[in-house]
Amino acid sequence: MAGEVRDRMVEGAMALLARRGLHATSFSEVLAATGAPRGSLYHHFPEGKEQLMAAAVDRAGEVLLGVLERGSAGSAEEVVRNFLAVWRAVLTRSNCEAGCAVLAVTVATDSADLLAHATAVFRAWRERLAARLKQAGLAPSVARRFAMVLLASTEGAVVLSRADQSLEPFEAVAQQLLDEARRLQA
Repeated sequence: MAGEVRDRMVEGAMALLARRGLHATSFSEVLAATGAPRGSLYHHFPEGKEQLMAAAVDRAGEVLLGVLERGSAGSAEEVVRNFLAVWRAVLTRSNCEAGCAVLAVTVATDSADLLAHATAVFRAWRERLAARLKQAGLAPSVARRFAMVLLASTEGAVVLSRADQSLEPFEAVAQQLLDEARRLQA
């Protein structure tokens, strides 16, 4: 039961980060969004908001890594489609109001510890993407480079779509990435 409450708070913080950003995500909002009792915050996160935000960043990392692991690596195009599908779903479900919780922390924190968590997540995503692209047949150096381009381009496309309140920027970038995946695979 206690673990469920903690998990619910971490998931709630992750969702709020994706929608509202780091500074607009407070303990009170996490409690309201999750229905967790106030005492649970101090029990599970005695070091405060930063500890909860670090757990939310780590959880966001785990979620995407799980999706990448389950997706097909038959071709570079399939790896890219799988990765893009995650972010398209985030944008679609939220009417272009949510983005990446990890990016939200990265651009807003002045905490070296929180930045280290975000850095570790982005690095893990790049490494997993590179591994999947390598499994799909790309040379290791090409896979590493394209994983970086894929991640950076997609994060930027999500930000632009949120700003425009439209999937148009995301879809334009997605098409370019798919074209590049096909070109690299040839």
